[in-house]
Amino acid sequence: MKKKQTFIIEVVDTQDSTWQGRVSWVNGQKQQTFRSVMELLRLVDSVVGENEKGFIERKTF
Repeated sequence: MKKKQTFIIEVVDTQDSTWQGRVSWVNGQKQQTFRSVMELLRLVDSVVGENEKGFIERKTF
């Protein structure tokens, strides 16, 4: 069984029918911003999914 993870999600704004804000991973002592609910879900999944190393690296184009 995998270890439980704790996240703190702070929604700062809503634009284009989605949330923007910050998510903090309490167990990993990391924080990252997100620009949409989908991005938030990807960040959380990067921790609780198969890749438990931490938040994914954001690629900017």
